[in-house]
Amino acid sequence: MREKKVSLVIRWWVTPKLPVGDIYAPYAAKEKSFLNRLKILISQWIIHPIKRRVARRYLKLLQRFTNIKVVAITGSAGKTTTKDMLASILSEVGPTVWTVKSIDSVYNIPNTILKTLPGTKYLILEMSVEFPGEMDFYLWLAKPNVVVVTNVYPTHTQFLKSAKGVAHEKDKLVKALTAQDTAVLNKENIYAKEMAGKTEAKILWFGKNGDFQATKIRLNKKLYTNYTLATRKSKINVQLAVPGTQFVQNSLAAAGAAYALDIPINKIKRGLENYKKPEHRMEIIKHPSGALIIDDSYNNNPEAAIYALKTLKEIANGKRLVVVMGDMLELGKLEIKSHKDIGKFIGKMGVDCLIGVGKASKYLVEEAKKQNQNNLTFWVSLEKKALPILKPYLKKNTVILIKGSRSISLDRLVSRLS
Repeated sequence: MREKKVSLVIRWWVTPKLPVGDIYAPYAAKEKSFLNRLKILISQWIIHPIKRRVARRYLKLLQRFTNIKVVAITGSAGKTTTKDMLASILSEVGPTVWTVKSIDSVYNIPNTILKTLPGTKYLILEMSVEFPGEMDFYLWLAKPNVVVVTNVYPTHTQFLKSAKGVAHEKDKLVKALTAQDTAVLNKENIYAKEMAGKTEAKILWFGKNGDFQATKIRLNKKLYTNYTLATRKSKINVQLAVPGTQFVQNSLAAAGAAYALDIPINKIKRGLENYKKPEHRMEIIKHPSGALIIDDSYNNNPEAAIYALKTLKEIANGKRLVVVMGDMLELGKLEIKSHKDIGKFIGKMGVDCLIGVGKASKYLVEEAKKQNQNNLTFWVSLEKKALPILKPYLKKNTVILIKGSRSISLDRLVSRLS
């Protein structure tokens, strides 16, 4: 819906910066119960417009009269993990509040601000964008002292159109910083690198040749990830209780943000090693059959899929490879191409079995078959149809990756296998 079609009264009431896509988001329509629909409508149109105004003013008061520091985290992938890792670090130092998972940032940020008690030292806000203008709304709500941009890739392109569109929305956050603030940016991402020239803030880089780098990355016998965290001044060994180089990158971003807040390196190490990953994120399950299941069913996008597939191959180390891949969502015009690209990657891996789940995954399966006719491939529309195909592969010397977005319900498939 176009901006000019929004009533001035509605625009004023829901707050001036809220994008049209969020104003008319059909949350209530998804509910079958009339009572639940009514609750959602009351929340959407009455409670939250009030909450936003109260949260905005409350945070301004906290920033004026206390020493609270606000960290904003954005990016196409790794936001939630980076936020949780940073929360683990900062909690070592003082009272810390951070956004919870699985709630739209439009609602999550005001709720989180209102949970922040006087005396809180750090407030961490995850800022996910779906519609053009959402970042303006977040900046209306909260002015950060530190900004982390994990990366920029073609995700949420249904409304933001392209990776450039995603970058344009996210770099508003960096542009809003002053010379007293800090931006923590990904040295290995072209769009993040371009942001450095658009801000007055101090820049800290993470990634290869950055201020925070990882060397000697390896999986140990527990399938945890060990690496050496190298800064410009020191080196320290870190163990993350999760497999995968993508988590190392997230930890570097979190370390950069902590350093910007003057956290010493030994507390950064302790916080990272105390990080406990949420369910369905590269969770290793040892099945009674002897098969190893990698449950990464929390979310899916092109970059995250590639990282997960690379980790699968490293963990398998010559064992039988099985991939269950759910649709990657909100890609707009890039939907078909993105699924074909992942299918091509899987095809070249030479997996023993590939099961695509969801409408768009059909393109992924077709492309994988083109790349390697020896790949055994299946396509199903629903996760429950994948179960009988997958069951024969539950055996020793087999590693199964289950990768998907929550709305494809592959977490249910994991539960049925357990």
